[in-house]
Amino acid sequence: MQEARRLSVNGLVQGVGFRPAVWHLAQALELTGWVRNGPAGVDIHLEGPPERLDEFMRRLPAAAPALARIEHLCARPATPAPHDDFRILPSAAGVSAIRTAIGPDLGICPDCLAELFDPAGRRYRYPLLACTRCGPRYSVTRRLPYARAHTSLAPFPLCPDCAREYDDPADRRFHAEASACPACGPGHRLLDARGYPLPGDPVAGALALLRAGGILALKGLGGFHLACDARNPTAVARLRHSKNREAKPFALLAANLASLSGWADCDAQAARLLEDPARPIVLLPTHAEPEALFPGVAPGLAHLGVMLPATPMQWLLFHEAAGRPAGSGWTSEAQELLLVMTSANPGGEPLVTDNAEALARLAGIADAYWLHDRDIVVRCDDSLSAANGQLIRRARGYTPQAIPLAADGPDVLALGAWLKNSICLTRGRAAFLSQHIGSLDNAATCAFQAETVTHLLATLDVQPAAIAHDLHPDFPSTRLALELAEQLQVPAFGIAHHHAHIAAVCCEHGITRPVLGLALDGLGLGPDGGLWGGELLRVHGHDCTRLGHLEPLPLPGGDKAAREPWRLAVALLHRAGAAARVPNWLATRFPTQDPGPILAMLDKGLNCPLTSSLGRVFDAAAALLGLRDQNQYEAQAAMELEALAWRHGPVSPDPRGFHIAAGRLDLGPLLLDLADESDPGRGAARLHATLALALATWAAQAASATGLDTLALGGGCLQNTLLSRQLRLHLHRHGLAALLPRQVPAGDGGLALGQAWIARCQTTFTTP
Repeated sequence: MQEARRLSVNGLVQGVGFRPAVWHLAQALELTGWVRNGPAGVDIHLEGPPERLDEFMRRLPAAAPALARIEHLCARPATPAPHDDFRILPSAAGVSAIRTAIGPDLGICPDCLAELFDPAGRRYRYPLLACTRCGPRYSVTRRLPYARAHTSLAPFPLCPDCAREYDDPADRRFHAEASACPACGPGHRLLDARGYPLPGDPVAGALALLRAGGILALKGLGGFHLACDARNPTAVARLRHSKNREAKPFALLAANLASLSGWADCDAQAARLLEDPARPIVLLPTHAEPEALFPGVAPGLAHLGVMLPATPMQWLLFHEAAGRPAGSGWTSEAQELLLVMTSANPGGEPLVTDNAEALARLAGIADAYWLHDRDIVVRCDDSLSAANGQLIRRARGYTPQAIPLAADGPDVLALGAWLKNSICLTRGRAAFLSQHIGSLDNAATCAFQAETVTHLLATLDVQPAAIAHDLHPDFPSTRLALELAEQLQVPAFGIAHHHAHIAAVCCEHGITRPVLGLALDGLGLGPDGGLWGGELLRVHGHDCTRLGHLEPLPLPGGDKAAREPWRLAVALLHRAGAAARVPNWLATRFPTQDPGPILAMLDKGLNCPLTSSLGRVFDAAAALLGLRDQNQYEAQAAMELEALAWRHGPVSPDPRGFHIAAGRLDLGPLLLDLADESDPGRGAARLHATLALALATWAAQAASATGLDTLALGGGCLQNTLLSRQLRLHLHRHGLAALLPRQVPAGDGGLALGQAWIARCQTTFTTP
């Protein structure tokens, strides 16, 4: 007896080798029919005995490729048709709605790596090879369904050899849409600083430039990198000066885990992250201060951002440096070459993606350009992760992977805030967080945000029912949200900044019940118009109640105080009634600064808005210890404080260093002690230890009062791994379950997810 069934498979099932896997399973079970990419994912028509059809459905989840994710599988009876075999058909045409997703860009797989270094193979040293298990996806896709004709590989028809692989079910390039070879694929070349071709082999020329202390612009998956020799302090300093990146840390590119031996600590979890196909940058502790190991790479910090090669082009540089060994056995051996690899985005603007754009925007920075002809459709920066797996920047390798939602609901677009912007689009029971866009402080980045909105809406074929944005009326993201809401004739929801931080954590963990939330960050506008940043909240969906906050601290000069932490230290001493101590303290710590105008402002309360921000507490502490009077980049003082505490080692918290009254947490006693601390490292360690105890005690009191036992932790301060680790230990002792974000950043990079979640609750709540 023969039956026919039609299967619809939803999830991450396009561009990951899913159709070939279906073909192999159908062949193994001697079933006939077909498989194709469709509007909702993958459509399958099967014919055969009922018991074999049942077996197919049982085995399909395990037979799917490792990179695939089946979110929904629906089967229904179908009309039998005469099929002699099982085939892969072209993508469904003429569809009116696309309800599937595309996979992220992935690092080169072991099989392609072996091909890259096989002198007898036809892809030997070809820097743009890929297969169904690796290579570009999101960054080359113009629209769905995922097919070569819809990608930037469309101008490169497959040669006969590649076409045979594409049509051969036994080949791993069976229906590999990004497949290419030297005969039919995009080319590559090395250009000099003026854009003229350089003679000789591009790989050899690029390596020679790097070894001579030059700066190389290198085209990658989601954009260009700027590279230099990490062991050459002069080259690193020149890159800093050329890129106008005074002190912000650079990332390092190493060949493999063995190459980290002797200077970085890499545990099993960090090793898995580094070798994951997503290939994020991972923050690793070092055996010595990074500045002593690699001068100029990460000044003042205790961790180094390290990544392993993601692209064939990056691997070819190490291959050339190793003397072009045959085979891939050498790829697991320690290599001396170590490169700074930083995003090519001069002046904080968006990442450079186009060849002509690179020659124009990187002029005066790059000494040479190693280009290829595969267009980058979507910018996607490197992802950044802590060694414990907490994402700090979600981008290449993770975007646009869907984040499962606890329930279905209206489709919502959320536009984030100002700093570390990303956008989020919900569709059904999934949320799609965009790649890292950046801070919206220039026209180019604002344009990039608008481009990302257009691309995500078109790619996912969503017409949002509502749009969410930050409460701040002057953010470019808010203005764009209101413009879009008017164009689309849908409601716009202003979402409180810190409510969104906690909502993002709840959304990721599938929490729909009431929870306590600690929202700890720099600054965000509260519903009362105040500058919040150290908040104890009760959150239940779209409902948020402020239970408490940090003792407010004046900001002398407003935003200028965030750039000049010494002002915050003066404000803290003034608030504590210790203004008389300011001149002597300042003469010891920062003798060139004049406290007179600041004290006058504080006395009169002029241009001194109050904030409950924990981020500003870190700034004040850094200044009180004499560590830093000015921030050269966002959160520099806090990051250097964490580094000092790491290097010093554990200390006992001081239970007398804080007071809690009427829901307010006052850290004044601890901070006043830091003004007299002679050992900055010890002071930094005391700050972290006591702050963790204080926050946990504060939360435990709220838990006792409310009867809630789950605490969601959000905000940029939770990216301080030392603080978050100590805080979780104290919360555990109080019997509280602590939830931290993992798939999305704790800081503003994850804010759009929380905004979308809240707006969705409000839309659901207000819909008749």
